Amino acid sequence: MEYLQHLDLTALSASPERLNRALIDDTLGVNGCAVSCVVTPPGDGSPAGLHTHAVDQVFYVLQGTMSLEITGREFQAGPGTLVTFPAGVPHRNWNAGDGATVHLAIAAPKPDPREPFARPSR
Repeated sequence: MEYLQHLDLTALSASPERLNRALIDDTLGVNGCAVSCVVTPPGDGSPAGLHTHAVDQVFYVLQGTMSLEITGREFQAGPGTLVTFPAGVPHRNWNAGDGATVHLAIAAPKPDPREPFARPSR
C-alpha cells in the first residue's frame, strides 16, 4: 500500500486539457471519501455547468484563481482558499484567468459509483 503520493503541480498544470486525477481510490483502503486533483486550463470549467451533488464537496485551491457561481452568487478563489459545497447546493466553477487553476476536490461521503456524480441544477 502506498501511504505517500507526490504531485508534480508544474507538470500537471502544463496540460492543455482539463485533468481530473484521482488521488484516492479503492486500492488505498480509504473508503469514506473521494479525493482528486483537478487542473482547469484557461477558458474551461465544470463540464456539467451549474449542478449539484448528493454528497458534500470541498475544493482547496492550490494554484491560479478559480471563478465560482454558488447559489446564484459569483466568487473568486485564489491559492489557499477552501470552498465548500454542501450536498444539494447549486454551483459551477470556471477559469477566467491566463494560467491553469489547480485544486483538490474532496467528496464525502464517497459518491455511489452507480449514480451520476453531477446532477444538473434546476
